[in-house]
Amino acid sequence: MKRIPCMEAAVAVMESEGVDTVFGIPGAAILPLYAALQHSSIRHITVRHEEGGTHAADGWSRVTGNVGVCIGTSGPAGTNMITGLYTALADSIPMICITGQAMRSKLHQESFQAVDIVEIAKPVTKWAVQLKEPAQAPWVFREAFRIARSGRPGPVLIDLPIDVQRGTCLYDPELDGPFPVDVPEPRAEAVRAAVDLLMEAQRPLILAGGGVVIGDASAELRALAEHLQVPVQVTLMGKGAFPEDHPLFAGMAGIQTQTRWGNAAFLESDLVLAVGARFGDRHTGDLDVYRKGRTFIHADIEPTQIGKVFEPHLGLVGHARPTLAALSEEARRHTPQRKPGRWVKKVEKLRTALPRRDDFDDVPIKPPRVFKEINEFFGQDTTFVTAIGLYQIWSGQFQKTYLPRRYLVCGQAGPLGWEVPAAMGVKCAYPNRQVVAVVGDYSFQFLMEEVAVAAQYRIPFVIVMINNEYLGLIRQAELPYDMNYAVDLHYGEGGIDHVKVMEAFGCPARRVEVPGDIRDALAWATAEAEHAQLPVLVEVMVEREANAAMGPSLDAIKEFEPLPELALAIDWSD
Repeated sequence: MKRIPCMEAAVAVMESEGVDTVFGIPGAAILPLYAALQHSSIRHITVRHEEGGTHAADGWSRVTGNVGVCIGTSGPAGTNMITGLYTALADSIPMICITGQAMRSKLHQESFQAVDIVEIAKPVTKWAVQLKEPAQAPWVFREAFRIARSGRPGPVLIDLPIDVQRGTCLYDPELDGPFPVDVPEPRAEAVRAAVDLLMEAQRPLILAGGGVVIGDASAELRALAEHLQVPVQVTLMGKGAFPEDHPLFAGMAGIQTQTRWGNAAFLESDLVLAVGARFGDRHTGDLDVYRKGRTFIHADIEPTQIGKVFEPHLGLVGHARPTLAALSEEARRHTPQRKPGRWVKKVEKLRTALPRRDDFDDVPIKPPRVFKEINEFFGQDTTFVTAIGLYQIWSGQFQKTYLPRRYLVCGQAGPLGWEVPAAMGVKCAYPNRQVVAVVGDYSFQFLMEEVAVAAQYRIPFVIVMINNEYLGLIRQAELPYDMNYAVDLHYGEGGIDHVKVMEAFGCPARRVEVPGDIRDALAWATAEAEHAQLPVLVEVMVEREANAAMGPSLDAIKEFEPLPELALAIDWSD
């Protein structure tokens, strides 16, 4: 067995685990790892802020399904990563953050940039560990990858004291490989009980959460739905788990990101099979309304998720893919493939009768019109990245998604600034894929320095900015308080000139102020990004105080825009 620098062993582990790109910022306390990294096959992207690096690794992970990696030095580098760790934990994203640390003998002496990052990170990680001995390096890194991937995926932090990094270990990569990861299957008895309930229901729905996407279970979901002819809804994190142009697609229920017909269908259902969904409060709203009159089956890989928000009638513990496969196999034993029944036809009628308008020609531009243009211009294989705010809510309500891992959103944590670095991570993973970041003006400003990273490394993608010069979601949340306080970002002749900001980074940009110019601007940005190999911005100036449809419960959504009057033309007799 050959003795080598222990950081070379750590890098060899990362290579064998399928990591081809890492995002980070070097510093004095992490240089031994960087010395090993420079001779590896792994590409290093130097970000401008450690939070941006975590979000880039997060985006890389979401589209590949592999473990993203972010690296930083000691002290504030680690604390800057906490938001990214929290985001990954909340959305079940496998990621490893690696931090440098002062030498072990100095940790109790308030050494420069020495902070107990392991204790700080524990609440927002699956495992936070400090490497104590050089000989442990390959095994701690192997275990970090296993933990990040296993069960409900999530982030890990590895803290590396510099004196440990300088050590050596015995290691032969030819004798080592990734640790196996369990893919738990549901109990047959629970599967039979679930299928019995599905077969007995008159108006069942399948609710596909983010676990279906993370578990690569879209094909199994579709097979079950088509065999039993059960309509499928998605949560925000589940967008892309089921194609939105499929006859069985039943929209999205929720109190913010929702479709009118999705809420209507959910309220008429009598049974919900939720797979890989955590019943987040922006989905359920008032639980009495959400639960009334329907039976719930909750399938999840994490046993403690079942019953956390409310007690279901039946729980199934298992990975989404084998669980849906087992349900489908059991259903086939029960019955031949069904034909669309009255319930499926009813859902189709709701879809026709209860849309929202997106064809506004108003100036200033109404936000739904932007998403109409996005839907019509970009292809189904485009990967969209969006974060938090009114623009995310409009995106969830209006954007169409057809394939898994093509709609990325930081669902639970909702950190502003997530989009640009996450889009960068996506493009690093799939250089030939069309990537579009849908951003708000305020969110863009949080981590806009990461545009410089994309410019430096020639990472091209399109940024579509919905600019209302407001903290729009908070302004709308202030309405019941009769407030419009501390949320207005407008100043001077239009606030920040984001076109000039992009030009300062060396990147093209264009501002749009009338709806008829949106399509040409998207075409220009797409061509320019490809030609220049740079991020390109389309800044769309929208109605400043536009509101998104939302409410406290599924049956109390307030609409702020005119609605098409189609219900009277529908034959509801069947």
